[in-house]
Amino acid sequence: MKKPSLEGEMIRLRPVRAADADAMWEMVQDPEGARMTGTTTIFTRAQIDDWCATVSDQDGRIDLAITANGSDEYLGEIVLNEIDDVVRSGNLRLVMRPGYRGRGYGTEAIQLMLGLAFDGLGLHRVEMDVLSINPRARSLYENLGFRVEGRLRDAYRDGERWCDSLVMGLLEDEFRASQLD
Repeated sequence: MKKPSLEGEMIRLRPVRAADADAMWEMVQDPEGARMTGTTTIFTRAQIDDWCATVSDQDGRIDLAITANGSDEYLGEIVLNEIDDVVRSGNLRLVMRPGYRGRGYGTEAIQLMLGLAFDGLGLHRVEMDVLSINPRARSLYENLGFRVEGRLRDAYRDGERWCDSLVMGLLEDEFRASQLD
C-alpha cells in the first residue's frame, strides 16, 4: 500500500522516512513521553534508524510524520495500525516530540487520520488506549468524539506504581455526525 500524505490547515502528514531518525531518537529518549504512553521498551539507535528506513514499506499500518508551518521537520507521528479490512477496524496512536506538545498539532493530525480511516479506507471503528495518568490526552480524545469503552486495570507501570489503560473507540457514524457540527 502506498502511504499517503495529508494536508491540514496547520500541518502536513507525510510518510515516515530514514531522515526522521534523529528526531524520532530524541522523542523516544523523552522520559515524560514514555511515561504518558506506557512505553517501557528501551530502543537502540540502530533500531530507530532501521524503523524509520523501513516502516513505510510495512503492510497493515500507516505511520505518518507530523510536520508544520511549511517545514518538513518531524514533530511527532500519528499511526493507524492493526488495520483489519474484514472487521473494518484499526488502532490509532499519537506521539509528539516534547517541544511540540500542546500546540494543536496532535488534534489536527488525529482529525486528518480519522478522515483517512473512515473516508479513505472505509473503516467502521477506530480504537486507541490512553493511560489513566494522562487526563490531558483523554480529554483531547473525548473532544474528538472517542468514548471510553473499557478499562484494563493495572495494565501499565508508572514508576513503582500501576495505572489503568482506558480503551477508547470511535465509530463511523459518530465520526460522520461530528463532521456536521
